[in-house]
Amino acid sequence: MSIETRLSALRAKMTDTGADLVALGPGPNMHWVLGFHPHPDERPCLLLVTATGAGFLMPALNAADARARCDLPMWTWSDATGPQAALDQAIAALNASTTRKAAVDEAMRADFALLLLDALPQAKHAFAAETVGALRLVKDAAEMEELRMNSAIADEAMEAAFAALTPGMRESDLAQVVKDVFAKHGAAPLFTIIGGNENGAYPHHSTSDRPLTQGDAIVIDIGARKGDFSSDITRMAVIGTPAPDYDKVHAVVEAAVQAALAAARPGIAAKVVDQAARQVITDAGYGEYFVHRTGHGMGLEGHEAPFITETSDTILEAGMVFSIEPGIYLTDRFGIRLEDIVILHEDGPEVLSKLPRDTYRRS
Repeated sequence: MSIETRLSALRAKMTDTGADLVALGPGPNMHWVLGFHPHPDERPCLLLVTATGAGFLMPALNAADARARCDLPMWTWSDATGPQAALDQAIAALNASTTRKAAVDEAMRADFALLLLDALPQAKHAFAAETVGALRLVKDAAEMEELRMNSAIADEAMEAAFAALTPGMRESDLAQVVKDVFAKHGAAPLFTIIGGNENGAYPHHSTSDRPLTQGDAIVIDIGARKGDFSSDITRMAVIGTPAPDYDKVHAVVEAAVQAALAAARPGIAAKVVDQAARQVITDAGYGEYFVHRTGHGMGLEGHEAPFITETSDTILEAGMVFSIEPGIYLTDRFGIRLEDIVILHEDGPEVLSKLPRDTYRRS
């Protein structure tokens, strides 16, 4: 979509929520509106949007680059002068001095937000989650296609990890195999969590130099970014014969995934999906070992709304994208997580990965 189309959608959402001004710092929200964002640093940089105008408070040293990407007006400032005068000019030019409700980017630096809010002492405060964030929840066709592309790259990286898995190699060695595949495709690795046996019982294990040995159950959780979007997938592998209850636990987690997929439909609350997965694990006697939410949204950020939690009242809509990733983590033994990214359609979820969730077995 063009900048004009997204500004129009944003203004409609501002009308719905009563926001007179939306202020965004360099980051995903600004990127969604403009298709880019200036270099983020300590210099105040704000995209200011009102019902009738839009423009930047812009550090002078970033202005030329930003002007090459869009034609919005800019009120620039230098390190020598500071941003206050330029901000005052921007507020006046955008007729924002009487703002009653200002929605600020929750991800921007606190000093940026306070600079703006101090200049609008009469304004009530809100977050951009109810305007830009709400618009980002539903992906368009081009965004969905980029997510599918990233998923296909991650599938290839996962298959490479399976093929390379050898007794005695380190967690970090297997992670490097994954990174090499991502690099081949021009995708920037975001994370490569490789956890053997007891390390897999830490949901966010920091990949180490621990050797992978006979009997290990190995969590492989990987993701990378190509373009504006990224991938995220988790599968399990074992070397030789795992613990006697491994297959039983894996079957429970797979059943939880299936329950969540069956529950995910437009019009239901996100918590219903979480509860469906959680109930399977609880009924199997492992409820206390499922220690995180069932999923998170995917888009310009690897973790964004909607969050699939026990308490989320977010109503799911067609076009939303999120993970389904229940897990069971048995301290000092092993962990099992199975994760897929799905696009929700009117008839249910589309699973992006083409890989089965079966355990890969290496002798």
